[in-house]
Amino acid sequence: MVTVFHLLFRTAALIMYELSEFITNGFIGSFITIVILLSMDFWTVKNITGRLMVGLRWWNYIDDEGQSHWVFEAHKGRVSQTEVRVFWVALVVFPVIWSILFLIAIGFFKFRWAMVVLIALSLTGSNLYGYVRCKFGKSESISQSFKNMASGLVQKQMISNVANMFTRTPPTTAPSSTV
Repeated sequence: MVTVFHLLFRTAALIMYELSEFITNGFIGSFITIVILLSMDFWTVKNITGRLMVGLRWWNYIDDEGQSHWVFEAHKGRVSQTEVRVFWVALVVFPVIWSILFLIAIGFFKFRWAMVVLIALSLTGSNLYGYVRCKFGKSESISQSFKNMASGLVQKQMISNVANMFTRTPPTTAPSSTV
């Protein structure tokens, strides 16, 4: 049931965006419906499906001095690998789709619809950003997390190469001499 709701609102918003010219004649009604569906998706993914499907949670609060603080949590628990895949695929694919739709809207000079797509991108992108931060590093930046992963892979490869140098058997054939 959680997986259904993870996909329901975002899919409904995308379908409404694509079919709005056929369903209704007014932009305002379509705009409101799409934004409500996107808001429901944002809230559902942020507060329910992320916690239940992958054990991740994030939020932002503003302290008394006006400073913004991001909080990222990752809980170890029993999660279905199928649900994890569905969660991450949907979390990544929908912002990509909205990005393509943005380029199409700009290309055809449909600036009203580009505004709707920007709202979709900001909401789906916020969830993607929050969950990537939860997954790859709570306190460090995403770029730093990727650098750490890359340096860890390079270190592993270097250690493997050095170990192979010492464990590899020398060639058994003698080099040919040319006279």
